[in-house]
Amino acid sequence: MDPITLEVHWSRLISIADEAATALLRTAFSTIVRESNDFATVLMDAEGNSVSENTGGIASFSCILPRTTRAFLARFPADTWRPGDVVITNDPWLATGHLPDITAVSPIFHRGRLVGFAGSIAHSPDVGGALWGADCQEVFEEGVRIPPLRIMREGVWNADVLEMFLANTRVPRQVQGDLEAQITANQVCAAGVAEFLDDSGLPDLAELGAALAARTDAAMRAAITALPDGDYHAVQEADGFDAERTRIVCTVRIRGDAMEIDYEGTSPQIARGINCVWNYTHAYSVYPVKCALDPFTPRNEGSYRAITVRAPERSILNPAYPAPVSARQLTGHLLAGAIYRALAPVMPERVIADCGGAPTMRCLFSGLDRNGDRFSQVLFASGGMGAAPHRDGLPTTAFPTNAGAGSIEAFESVAPLVVWRKQFRPDSGGAGQFRGGLGQEAEIEVRAPAPLRLSLLSDRREHPALGVLGGAPGGCSDIRMSDGTRPHPKSRTTIGPGMRLTMTYAGGGGYGTPAARPAAALEADLRDGVVTRPEDYA
Repeated sequence: MDPITLEVHWSRLISIADEAATALLRTAFSTIVRESNDFATVLMDAEGNSVSENTGGIASFSCILPRTTRAFLARFPADTWRPGDVVITNDPWLATGHLPDITAVSPIFHRGRLVGFAGSIAHSPDVGGALWGADCQEVFEEGVRIPPLRIMREGVWNADVLEMFLANTRVPRQVQGDLEAQITANQVCAAGVAEFLDDSGLPDLAELGAALAARTDAAMRAAITALPDGDYHAVQEADGFDAERTRIVCTVRIRGDAMEIDYEGTSPQIARGINCVWNYTHAYSVYPVKCALDPFTPRNEGSYRAITVRAPERSILNPAYPAPVSARQLTGHLLAGAIYRALAPVMPERVIADCGGAPTMRCLFSGLDRNGDRFSQVLFASGGMGAAPHRDGLPTTAFPTNAGAGSIEAFESVAPLVVWRKQFRPDSGGAGQFRGGLGQEAEIEVRAPAPLRLSLLSDRREHPALGVLGGAPGGCSDIRMSDGTRPHPKSRTTIGPGMRLTMTYAGGGGYGTPAARPAAALEADLRDGVVTRPEDYA
């Protein structure tokens, strides 16, 4: 296949995944999908290998979904799939690492043959059990675990299973609406593939998918080859849970065109929900490398073949069932910073400093609204991104995830909550030649007629986002109530009517020595009020 034809076909397959994502976005019920972008769509070949991904989806989802699809094929062989089937799961060890994420996969048939799979993942507004949180001690407390099963068989709902699942959720209408949106997205993807195969004359996706994977594999291997062989190390400290502090030990080994990321020495798993299953560990290890070494080649199955990831069994990066894992992002999001600091000496022009939004800080409110209806709402906001080799860190922008806050008006419209302010934090970005991205403060008032349940998922209260190559750390996070109390940063509690919650999000780390910051840039920061302590740059 000549390069021009290959590029045309590749662009069209990415467009098909993007069209599926648009269908999911426009038909979903929850603001988690519609406003905060916590979803992904992937097109795969008949063996479950990814061929294309939607452009703006959650990268970890896109990396994991093919693995989940291959697990589905192990349970339901290819010859048992029929048009109109949909298989789902939220098993943390088979899918994305915690129960709120539901994976839905549909077969794609063309002229009577199975030619591929359409897959989608979306963070459900509720899966029963305890609220989405970090303080459970077993996965059984965290919600309903769905093994791989056919929720639809030849276009007909498995009504008994659906009824059982919805009966265990707090907001069944939203949960079902989002699930139906995922199935709609898969249908749009399947229709796009059928049209593409008719237009191109190809019998299936196998040959094209193999060619695209070979291209992405070659691009990544060429980028790794350009780095010097060696072993590179970094350690990432985290708040952990109460007295159980956690540590990520990272060694990156480069040999020729291959890279190994080894987490030997990392803390053992704990009896709280910040353990990170291996699928999620792998995804958030290879994706930062992709961003740094090969950012412009579209992602697919071949993008990660050159990278091997190892994590000790029964560690916080590879916990054994039934470990609690609901807040696995509080550990998994830290991996990018550890990898980048390890590689900074050999590729300083390609890494960024630690991000204040890694890990993400979330607050979840659940209870009854003014009409007596149940609601469950999450604020998706972020701290500052780490500074880069060529520019200041982006303020209030998440990385390595790309979930966002979305519209505050939409947030307030579906819950008895008022956001009084949401503003930048001066001096929260770490000082450096390039300044870390600013964190923010958000103040939320409860307008419900009765107390609400509040679940908090946060870190960086004691361990700020570190700078790189001489850059200073960013500001730490904090959470306060209007009565002056500081709730536990990783637990569930109660918040009463009229109470206000202030969420203080961490800033990103700086890049390079602060004294090297250009005078004009510092003057602009002082004038704009984002920096009030010029002595930090002396």
